[in-house]
Amino acid sequence: MSRLGEALAPTRLGTPFRWLMSASWSSNIGDGIALAAGPLLVASQTRSPTLVAMAALLQRLPWLLLGLWAGAIADRLDRKRIIIVANALRVLVVVALCGFIVSDQVSIGIVLATMFVYGVCEVFADSTTGTLLPMVVRRDDLRTGQVRLQAGFLTANQLVGPPVGAFLFAAGMVWPFVTQVLLVVVAIGLVSRMELPRGGVRGAVDTHVRADIVDGLRWVRHHAAMRTLALVILTFNITWGAAWSVLVLYSLDHLHMGAVGFGLLTTASAVGGVLATTNFDRLSPRFSLATLMKVCLLAEVVTHLALALATTGWVAIIIMTVFGAYAFTWGTVSNTVRQRAVPTAYQGRVGSVYMTGLFLGLVIGQAIGGPIAEHWGLTAPFWFAFVGTALILALVWRQLGSIAHAGDDDPDLKGHPDHG
Repeated sequence: MSRLGEALAPTRLGTPFRWLMSASWSSNIGDGIALAAGPLLVASQTRSPTLVAMAALLQRLPWLLLGLWAGAIADRLDRKRIIIVANALRVLVVVALCGFIVSDQVSIGIVLATMFVYGVCEVFADSTTGTLLPMVVRRDDLRTGQVRLQAGFLTANQLVGPPVGAFLFAAGMVWPFVTQVLLVVVAIGLVSRMELPRGGVRGAVDTHVRADIVDGLRWVRHHAAMRTLALVILTFNITWGAAWSVLVLYSLDHLHMGAVGFGLLTTASAVGGVLATTNFDRLSPRFSLATLMKVCLLAEVVTHLALALATTGWVAIIIMTVFGAYAFTWGTVSNTVRQRAVPTAYQGRVGSVYMTGLFLGLVIGQAIGGPIAEHWGLTAPFWFAFVGTALILALVWRQLGSIAHAGDDDPDLKGHPDHG
């Protein structure tokens, strides 16, 4: 393997991981393209703020409605088959949208319906994909694997995909979606190359899906470390959602940055994430998971305070760059901690609890952020986030050590996967 290939996917992670990483990167480029092309398509069909807001809601609604079900199904059926089928359905949905666009029959109703159905397929694809890493790499390599997958998300989904999507949309309304279809098809082919055990991870299942969901929720409730981590993710996303719900107005009317400045503000976080990616392998061995968790959560508290106090755009851009760096690190560390502590047979259900909590937190935060800003000003949501995160962190600070090392004493979680 070349030096670059070894740096991206070390040989010790195995061939299945390389297929997983390649599929993830391909799919993330497609999703990044849609991240820009989707809103542009909505705006081409309507200027109604209500309908535009509804489009954003429809991207998160499937997680709230079906996230727990998707996690339970990932623990019941053949995971590779679920991913292939869900992604194939995503392809069909986007192909149908392309047909409406080419035939000039597209409308805001069709676009909104497409976004919802696509989101449903995405919930099942993403929930199940999130269970594969612990199946293909050793427990001690989960942190390294997470870094590679997170790096692909940042680079492909946040940096490369959106400008490509905007460029393709300018060239022709249908082209970004055609490109997205091709990239998802490539991802399907790559996943199909992975060598995984056939069938469900639990063997024969004679329970109802609802019973499996309850069992997963019960597992989280009785596991003190994972229960606390789930509550941290829920509450921190409420505060984050409240502050970020008014970010565009904060940048335009409080910092007076203009449209270009707002674009730089949002891009800065992705740049910070990429910088963290390039340095993570060197810094990670020097710090324990507990230390990294404490630093990341403390950095979020300070970030909200700094943005509440900022009065110039360039200061806010620096803050957002730092935010991107620790947000990437937190995502890598929290996913690693969870996957190290959760048995294979519960990865789908427990992962879906976290994702549902994440999106529920964002929805609640976005619902309260606007009214807070209306009554107390554009910096008020950031003050709310600062106080809220500071209180939450103070309550869980002493527990972060046990959370970070949950499962270390469980011999059943220390097996070595067969790399094929």
